[in-house]
Amino acid sequence: MPESWASRRARWTVNWFPAHRGTGARIEYIADDWLEVRVRLPLSWRNRNYVGSIFGGSLYGALDPIYMLMLIHVLGPEFIVWDKAATIRFLKPGRTTLRASFRLEPTVVQNIRAEAIRLGKLDRDFEVSLVDDTGTAHATCTKTLNIRWKAATG
Repeated sequence: MPESWASRRARWTVNWFPAHRGTGARIEYIADDWLEVRVRLPLSWRNRNYVGSIFGGSLYGALDPIYMLMLIHVLGPEFIVWDKAATIRFLKPGRTTLRASFRLEPTVVQNIRAEAIRLGKLDRDFEVSLVDDTGTAHATCTKTLNIRWKAATG
C-alpha cells in the first residue's frame, strides 16, 4: 500500500523528533492504513560504540515507539495505547545497516478492538527484529502494550 500525504507527514515528524533522530534510525515507510512501518538503522559515527558496532541504545530506540504509534492510529481515538514493558535481546553486533519491518494483521487489530471493548483493557505483546541485508537477526525486541477502551475508563 502506498504512503498517503498524512502518513508521509507523520514519517517526517517522527524522523525529525529529537529523541528518535538521535538514535540514527529513520522511518522509511508508513502505510496509509498504518498496518505496516519500515525502519532503517545504518551504522554511523553517531551510533557507533567503542567496539565499532551499533550502540545498544540506538538498537532499542529505533524500535521503541513504533507499535504504539501504529495502534494509536489504527484503533482510533476511542482507545488509549501505552507502552507498558519491553525486552530486547542482542543477538549479534550490528556492523552494517539494519532494518525492521513492523506489521499488524487486520484480524489481530479486530481481535484487539473486540477484546478491549469486552474487557475494558488488555495487554498485548508484539515482536520485531532488526535484520541485516541477508536477513540475519541482530536484535529482537518484544514490546508489551496496554490498550484501554476509553468508554470503560469513564
